Amino acid sequence: MAQQYKRIRGTRDIVPSESHKWRYVERTALTIAENYGFGELRTPIIEKTALFVRSVGDTTDIVQKEMYSFEKGHEHITIRPEVTAGAVRAVLENNLLADALPIKVSYVAPCFRHENPQAGRYRQFSQFGVECFGSKSASADVEVIGVAGDLFERLGITDVTLNINSIGCPDCRPQYHEKLVSYYRARYDQLCDTCKERLERNPLRLLDCKAEGCRILQADAPKTLDNLCGDCLDHFEGLKTRLDAVGMDYVVNPFIVRGLDYYTKTVFEFVSDKIGAQSSVGGGGRYDLLVESMGGPPTPAMGFAMGLDRLIMVMEESGSPFPGPKPCDLYIGSTGEAEGI
Repeated sequence: MAQQYKRIRGTRDIVPSESHKWRYVERTALTIAENYGFGELRTPIIEKTALFVRSVGDTTDIVQKEMYSFEKGHEHITIRPEVTAGAVRAVLENNLLADALPIKVSYVAPCFRHENPQAGRYRQFSQFGVECFGSKSASADVEVIGVAGDLFERLGITDVTLNINSIGCPDCRPQYHEKLVSYYRARYDQLCDTCKERLERNPLRLLDCKAEGCRILQADAPKTLDNLCGDCLDHFEGLKTRLDAVGMDYVVNPFIVRGLDYYTKTVFEFVSDKIGAQSSVGGGGRYDLLVESMGGPPTPAMGFAMGLDRLIMVMEESGSPFPGPKPCDLYIGSTGEAEGI
């Protein structure tokens, strides 16, 4: 008899022979975060849709194309596509900013996006991440990046590279956007269809398009690092100085941007060549204006997230060791009904 039901495209089952890998990675990640002073935060899977429209941005691919949203009664509800917005909401609603700053939280959480499945990318996926609220120093950037770096080291992953960039702030970004849009508008016919849409609504994403024609145009496009204000430039130089001081290698990559509206200044990604064109294993950056835009006090913040699906894929491709399933220490069995069992 043919099986009647199958899992939804873009999802998968983690069977017992594989689940021990997930437990190992999740426990290791949360333990490292705890060693850095990040306490675990658990937020609901469902949030009000307006939360993501306000924080992620109504011009982003996530809000326009990828969210799983529905109405229940009079409420518009979304199954979370990312965790940062919910983390900010939780920090504000639970008045955590009244405590001594910085406030540092970590999480392992399932997220959901309706996008085309590919290597390491699923419609239901798990994220590990950390968020730090209340410090504007580049030292906080290095601490957050350090959590990810230590996790890779602990898991035996050596073939990842840290890429860093700065995308400026509201003082310098508008002028940069004008230059960027002007450059691409003059080459509109050479853009892929996706980038033609992005040109007006999310121009920074033009810089990370993987289409061959768009990649050629990127080489001569205006760079954010050439258009930073003094404060953003000082912050970026401070980031590099501190990374050098702790001995963390990095590459300055002007094409590292973030697809969400709330990022400012520092952005970064860890990339690997083990998972094809979608090379990012994890990334994040600074979002100094998000807390205030969601009704909280002015609060600088910094965070990152990494997909555990991709992380485990990199470990498997790299031959990184996984502790095996725990063996049975004691087995009690019946020798038959005659013994009364």
